[in-house]
This record gives sequence, C-alpha cells and structure tokens, in this order.
Amino acid sequence: MNHHILPPLLVALLSGVLFPRVVARARWTREAPRTAVAGWLLLSAAFVLAVATGVLQLLLPYASSHALADRVAACLPWTPEGCRLPGAASLAGLSAEEYAAVGAAAVALLLPAAALCHHLVRARRSRAQHSSVLRLVGRTDPALRAVVIDHDTPAVYCLPGRTARIVVSSGARKTLTPPQLAAALEHERAHIAGRHHLLISAAETFGGIFRRLPLGRMVRTEVPLLLEMAADDRALRRCSRDALATALYAMATGQQTPPMAFAAGGPSAALRMRRILTPHRHGHPALRGILAGALAAAAVTPLVLACCSQPG
Repeated sequence: MNHHILPPLLVALLSGVLFPRVVARARWTREAPRTAVAGWLLLSAAFVLAVATGVLQLLLPYASSHALADRVAACLPWTPEGCRLPGAASLAGLSAEEYAAVGAAAVALLLPAAALCHHLVRARRSRAQHSSVLRLVGRTDPALRAVVIDHDTPAVYCLPGRTARIVVSSGARKTLTPPQLAAALEHERAHIAGRHHLLISAAETFGGIFRRLPLGRMVRTEVPLLLEMAADDRALRRCSRDALATALYAMATGQQTPPMAFAAGGPSAALRMRRILTPHRHGHPALRGILAGALAAAAVTPLVLACCSQPG
C-alpha cells in the first residue's frame, strides 16, 4: 500500500473528528462568530480535500504517486515555465491505474460540489415561490424598505438572493417599538449584505452528506447560530443592545417563517439575548488574522502533502 495515504488520513481524522469537538467548546467562537464560521467551512474543505487525496493515494502505487505528483508540480504557477495545462502527450502517458485514481479523486471532490449546486437551485426556487405569494398578499412600505403582511404574530424575516426582500408582519409593527423594529430590520439587512444564505447552503450540504461525522453534525448546527450572532454584531453598529435584545424577546416564540428565510427571532433567540446583553471581547484583529491564516493553511495541507512529497 502507498504509505502516502497516512498523512491525508490523519488530516481527515483531525478535521473530521478531533478539531470539531475542540472548536465547538471554544469560547472565542461566540466572541468572533465570523472567524468561527470561516473556521468551520475551512475544516469542511480540509476534510473533503483529505478524502480526495486519500482516495488518490490509496489507488496509486508508490512509484505512480510520485510520477503523478511530478506532473502536477510541473503545472504550478511558481515553476520557471509558468502555469500551463498538461499537454495531450502528458495525458496520454497516464496509465489506466492513474486514470482510475484521478477519476475517483475527482468524484470525491465533485459530489459535494454538485450537491451544493442542487441545494442552491432548490432554495432559490423555494424563495421565488414565496416571493410570488408575497406579491399577492403583501404591500411594500417605503419607510421600512420592507414588505408588510397581515399577520398577528410578530415576525421579521428576509428572503436573501438577487431580489432580496425583508418581510414584516403587522403584528411586529404593533408589538415592537420603533427602535426595536429598526434593530430587527438591521439584523435582516446584515444577513442580506453578508450573503449568509450561501454559507448556510454550504453547511447544510456538507452536514447532509457527512451526517454521521462529528464535523458534519456540528457544522450544520454551529454555522447557522454563528451567522445569527454575526448579524447581531453588525446590527449593533446602528442600534442599541437593549433595542435588539428586547426585539428578539418579543419575536422569540411563535414565529413561523419559511425554511429558506432568516428570521430575527427563532429558537436561538434566548442564547443570543444573553450574548447581546453580556459584554464580551471581540479579540485583537491580529489574533483573528493569525487564526484565520492557520485555518486556511490547514485546509490546503492535504494537497501539499500529496503533491509536494519527494521520494526517499
């Protein structure tokens, strides 16, 4: 067996089992939710890359592994010849075993990508259907820059995407004070500006494929919560803590929103209210930058181990 399978296997175990448990227990994730989201997604990318690299090394013998690595290295941008695609002669020189190994690794990479595309298309279609209903039952309020619907339950949510819109129920307008309503609207605008629906789709896709993996289960629950916290932090730039916390309290129970939408309230409202009302440090920007760089390095480790190893 090709002994080069051991490094990507170790990376897969670390990123898929050990690191998720450590990150889930860390306090800094609540203090820097955007950095934490990047960390979860980079761990997911590292795991997928490690699996693809492991499949490649598993199907290749030792000598073929180095020959294929040399071909890849010849196309890297830092070679004297510059980045170039392998020629037909180079591709023709691959053996059937190498073709099979590369194909299996490509499948390991393309399956999650295809699942993500399917999830995005399905979510977009669902949002389009809900938008068509809103055009019939809702009315645009220029002052709020939102669509108002007649419903007694206090609710504020957004439909992200190209034609993003924020929806406010008549119950929310009656229940919330102007500062509270403004805070809820800022929360929803933060979701739209941050394109959080794309990150949610990535997390749900990975969690659906690897649902038996600790990383898959935690990504599916942690990323949505952290994105809500990130939206809270951005909303707090324009509103007070009391206004946002009381708005969450008013909408914490009984709010029913479409599954593809972001709601200002929701089941995480109690945890977020405690976080909003409890002072916390955001951490030094340099420390967050170092952490983000380390996580990015971890994500590309499998490729470095696979392509840059030398015989001997």
